[in-house]
Amino acid sequence: MAGVTAPKLPPVLLVLGDEELLAARAVSDAVAAARQADPGADVREYEAGTVNAGEVAEMLSPSLFGGRRVLVLRSGQDARKDLVTALLVYAKNPDPEVHLVVAHAGAAKGKAFAEGLKKAGATVVPAVRLKGNRERVAFVRDEFRRLGTRCPDDAAEALLAAVGNDLRELASACSQLVADTDGRIGVDTVARYYRGRAEVSGFTVADAAIVGDVPGALEALRWALHVGVDPVPIADALADGVRTVARVASAGRGSAYQLASSLGMPAWKIERAQRQSRGWTPEGLADAMRAAADCNAAVKGGADDRGYALERAVFAVAAARRGDRARNGAA
Repeated sequence: MAGVTAPKLPPVLLVLGDEELLAARAVSDAVAAARQADPGADVREYEAGTVNAGEVAEMLSPSLFGGRRVLVLRSGQDARKDLVTALLVYAKNPDPEVHLVVAHAGAAKGKAFAEGLKKAGATVVPAVRLKGNRERVAFVRDEFRRLGTRCPDDAAEALLAAVGNDLRELASACSQLVADTDGRIGVDTVARYYRGRAEVSGFTVADAAIVGDVPGALEALRWALHVGVDPVPIADALADGVRTVARVASAGRGSAYQLASSLGMPAWKIERAQRQSRGWTPEGLADAMRAAADCNAAVKGGADDRGYALERAVFAVAAARRGDRARNGAA
C-alpha cells in the first residue's frame, strides 16, 4: 500500500471522520512516516475510552533515552474528561520527538475534544464518509493512481455499478483489477472482469443503449432478466436516460455546475448525459423518446413478451442514434 513518503510528521495529528478505510489509512500513513524517519520508533495504540490520563502522560513525557515515539489514540470521541483535559494541555506545547495521533469519528459526541485539538494547532486529516457519486468516482480514480495507473470517469462509474459504494470493497476491487490485468483500466476492462458477477440494473442497460452499444445493452438486458430484475424499472430507466440526454442536449453548452440549477439535476448526472449526447441529433432523440414511450406502454400494458419489447427498444434507440429512421421505425 502506498503510504506517506515524507519523513515529516506533525507533533499532533487529528484524523477526523467516520469512514473506516480513510481513517485507518491516515493512521497507518502517520505511523509509516514516523518509522521512515526513525525505524526504531516506539509506537503504542490505545482506545480512548479505556485508557486514563496517567497512562497517556507517561507515554507523552520526555524519555531519558530519547528516540521517536508515536501515541495512537483511537475512538477519540470516547475519551473521558480527565484525559481530554490532559491532552489539550499537552497539544499546546508538544514534545517534538513525540507524535500524538488522535482518530475521532467527528460526530457530536466528544466534539469539544476535536475542536480543542484544532485550536491547539493540530494538523487535521479528513476521513469523512463520501456522500455523492462524484466523490466516489474521484475516490476510485485516486485509488488507481495510488496503484500506479489511471482510470477514466466512465470506467470508475462502471466499477461503482459492479461493486457498490463500500470503500473497502472498491479499494480491493481496484487492487485486484490492477493485479489481474495489464494495468490499463477502461470500461471494457471492468465489463470483462465483472461480467456476470454483479446484478445489472436498468440503468446499465439504458447507458449502453444510449451510446449505441447494442451488444453491451443486450447482454446487460438478458443478464438482468435472468437474475430477476423486473422489466418495468428497466423500461423506466431507458425512458429516463433518453429524456435526460434530450434535456441536457437542448440546454446548450455550459458546465455541469452552471446547468445543474436550471435543469434541477445533480452535476454528475449532467456530466454523464453530456458525454452520452455526443453523436445524437434532435431528430434522433425525438425518435428515441418515441421508442422508449412505446416500450413503456408495451411493458406496463402486459405485452405477451416483455423481454422482447425491451430488446426492440434497445435496437430502436441505437438506430435513432445512428439517424437510421427507417430502421428505427421497423425495429
